Amino acid sequence: MSVSLEDVRAWDAADPLRGFRDRFVLPEGVIYLDGNSLGALPAAIGERVAAAVATEWGEGLIRSWNTHDWIGAPARVGAKIARLIGAAPREVVVADSTSVNLFKLIVAAVRGQAGRRVILAEPGNFPTDLYIAQGAAALLDGASLRVLPIGPLTEAFDDDVALVMLTHVHYKSGAKHDMAAITRRAHEAGALVLWDLSHSAGAVEVDLNAAGVDLAVGCGYKYLNGGPGAPAFLYVAERHQATLQSPLTGWMGHAAPFAFGDDYRPAEGVDRFLCGTPSILAMLALEVGVEQFDGADMPSVSAKAQRLCSLFIDLVETRCVNLGLTLVTPRDSSGRGSHVAFAHEDAYAIMQALIERGVIGDFRAPDILRCGFTPLYVGFEDVWRAVETLRDVLVTDAWRATRFQTRSRVT
Repeated sequence: MSVSLEDVRAWDAADPLRGFRDRFVLPEGVIYLDGNSLGALPAAIGERVAAAVATEWGEGLIRSWNTHDWIGAPARVGAKIARLIGAAPREVVVADSTSVNLFKLIVAAVRGQAGRRVILAEPGNFPTDLYIAQGAAALLDGASLRVLPIGPLTEAFDDDVALVMLTHVHYKSGAKHDMAAITRRAHEAGALVLWDLSHSAGAVEVDLNAAGVDLAVGCGYKYLNGGPGAPAFLYVAERHQATLQSPLTGWMGHAAPFAFGDDYRPAEGVDRFLCGTPSILAMLALEVGVEQFDGADMPSVSAKAQRLCSLFIDLVETRCVNLGLTLVTPRDSSGRGSHVAFAHEDAYAIMQALIERGVIGDFRAPDILRCGFTPLYVGFEDVWRAVETLRDVLVTDAWRATRFQTRSRVT
């Protein structure tokens, strides 16, 4: 594939999503390819949070729980996320972190599957998913976590399996599972399925209802642009809401939290999976982040994501030949998410050299250069320039500089 600077500029000019870039604050001279880890700042967040602080909190004080509907924020923001993941508004709520939501849904699912005590997961998943599953299994009498590669895992569906827990798009490789096929196979064996959408929501097409998904979680600070540590979301299919019970029976999940009774009674619907008081300032920031998708449909977003990924792969493989890079991400666009991973034995130092030159991706141990392509604000010229910078770093051995060899606490 021979692509010129003029070509990619023409593609950007014809891009129906090109105007969305102006909704974000992007530093001059920076090509940001790490929105799969932390989304860029939406320009409207500062004003929204400032107003919440000065007016809603400063003047409204505690009255704002009602007058500004703080109390309705978890459901309201959840409904806005629902349209991005193929769910009904009443099936998604924003609460806590991805890790906490995983715990709630894992325990609820296993307890709701009488006689079944096995949780199935795959090795190499994002660590918190496996750590939380290990902890949950240890707390559930007779439960166990069984970790198998995806092929053997799908053959292990039997009468002991209560829950299959998988990440839709792998955090490191970018490989995407066939959600509908795996969910269907698990259901045939009588198991429930829990999907982690942290690297999917807002970047690739997801249709939870069409796939018959039971449960899902996802974070708010990647493609949803909610800011560092933004609240997460969880999804519970409506058919399960009356029977599954959250193990964290906090007051916000109570049917009547302001009745202040001593005994717990779960709320109706997905609200029963709320727990403590929501972080309102963070919730309002996430709401603005999700609103940046207004006017965009997920098929268009997903299609652009795949064009960006394909361009990056093609340019790296033509411009960086014999420079030590090995593609890890699936080449077939139907089998990947919105980030691309290349392996290199000196990946950490190479990424630090790229970052110093204004191309911000990230590193994942032990040897992965990972670049994310957020369709709302990454353009085709960004990809072209990023690869030119990567080639220069490799050809000149710029990454060998001493300052790039020491790893920071956050990599």
